[in-house]
Amino acid sequence: QVQLVESGGQLVQAGGSLRLSCAASGRTFSNSYAMGWFRQAPGKEREFVATIAAITWTGSQTFYADSVKGRFTIFRDNAKNTVYLQMNSLKPEDTAVYYCAASTYPYALAQRMYDYWGQGTQVTVSS
Repeated sequence: QVQLVESGGQLVQAGGSLRLSCAASGRTFSNSYAMGWFRQAPGKEREFVATIAAITWTGSQTFYADSVKGRFTIFRDNAKNTVYLQMNSLKPEDTAVYYCAASTYPYALAQRMYDYWGQGTQVTVSS
């Protein structure tokens, strides 16, 4: 089993920055897993934000949703089993609960490919 714990969500003004962290644990967790961030705004479905591949997959390739490209950066510290989401130039429409997820695939874009999910952390961007 794998446990994921997110942290770093808080209230921030538009234009500000936040860094979310996701610590992974569990005897089955491996750095050969892809890691992703998703978000769910009130009244909306959960959506993809960013993913980072396993280090064994083309050097931890990343992919972003168009809505966050150029503003968000996903990166991982394999020694700490932690993945981060650096969020800059935040907008009110970024307000959501942000979820970390792990996939046993080395690279994963679709939600259905993710096997483990955290409880989420709230990000609120005020205008």
